Amino acid sequence: MAKLTVTPRTSLVDEPVKIHVSGLASSELVTLQASLTDDKGELFQSRAFYRSDEAGEVDLEHTAALGGDYVGVYPMGLFQFLKPEKLFHRLVKRDVMQSPFHVRLDLFRSFHLVSTPHDQPVTSQTVERWHVAPGVQRILIRDGRVRGALFLPPGEGPFPGLIDLFGGVRGLIEFRASLLASRGFAALALAYFGYEDLPEILIEVDLEYFEEAVNILLRHPKVGGTGIGLVSLCKGAEIALAMASFLPKIKAVVCINGTSALNATSLCYRNLHINPIPYKMEHLRYRSLGQLDIYDIVEVIRTETSQGSILPVEKAEATILFIVGENDRNYNSKAFAEEAMERMRRHGKKNYSMLCYPGAGHLIEPPGSPFCYHSWVSMFACVVVWGGEAQSHVAAQEHSWKEIQKFLWQHLHPGVSSKL
Repeated sequence: MAKLTVTPRTSLVDEPVKIHVSGLASSELVTLQASLTDDKGELFQSRAFYRSDEAGEVDLEHTAALGGDYVGVYPMGLFQFLKPEKLFHRLVKRDVMQSPFHVRLDLFRSFHLVSTPHDQPVTSQTVERWHVAPGVQRILIRDGRVRGALFLPPGEGPFPGLIDLFGGVRGLIEFRASLLASRGFAALALAYFGYEDLPEILIEVDLEYFEEAVNILLRHPKVGGTGIGLVSLCKGAEIALAMASFLPKIKAVVCINGTSALNATSLCYRNLHINPIPYKMEHLRYRSLGQLDIYDIVEVIRTETSQGSILPVEKAEATILFIVGENDRNYNSKAFAEEAMERMRRHGKKNYSMLCYPGAGHLIEPPGSPFCYHSWVSMFACVVVWGGEAQSHVAAQEHSWKEIQKFLWQHLHPGVSSKL
């Protein structure tokens, strides 16, 4: 009798799961399928075809998928290559505290392409994938103008503090901050537009808002040290570089696929005002399914008029880690990271490093997030291409997530190792 074993049954989304099938005939063809319904009721699925070994077993740590949503040895492939049933949906966990993602794993004999109510798997298992560890506390932040959610690890602390910034997505995104808190950081998921009483549209970056958030975090009795870290993506990475350039309490910055100048939105800080480089909207391109490719709307070759919009990163005392997907279709992220590092180098600075991932796209997220090539973006009110090649992208997520944590521990809490 065929048996499907999945361990552990409950885990964090950035932790590996072992999948093993036994009791098959020698060289038997089987299909493994994963299914997940997100917080909005949208179905995501993946499947792969395997052939058992002489002992009648399939071990995803060693057995190569012959076809399906991926090919080759991918122990976590059924999770990494989940795809939406409806085009252009992105898998994002909204309620991180109250419920996990329930992933059902089904084993079918032979070649199984389409599931119908009449199709019954040989056997099934369901696993829980959480974005928050037991004991992590979530505190909603409504302090002055600042809006967000603070995640605190279990225990008395003090813990190294950081702020988590996403890009052009309205609202409060918490899943990365909750995972970082599960790894020992006091992590503030910070909203900055499109949430509660914050501006609906981001027209100007008010750096004093972000400075207020830094001070709120540092005042918390469970946050240690005299400075904080930043983890940031896309527009959030642009803001993070600005924070590092002007705010002395920033000690470590992770910039994932950002730019090196202010684009489309101006910046104000006390008496300072920096005008942005306008988007070149005439360079928008439509793909075959109507998705927008915005890669060319952000200026790469600098002109004399754009010099004043380039962020003065040479002023940053923080150590900066640039993470770049070389197949990012949002920005030419590698060129922007190199521009920022060259500017620092010219001023005698060495407090920077870069991780480049060939084949990775824009949305380099924790390993629990499946590869997403394109999705609906409310900021543009359309579908945007993020880019990336699936296998290379998921490998980048696995590697960069570990490197991010090592980097943050090194610069926010020296002498303490990452809780990987």
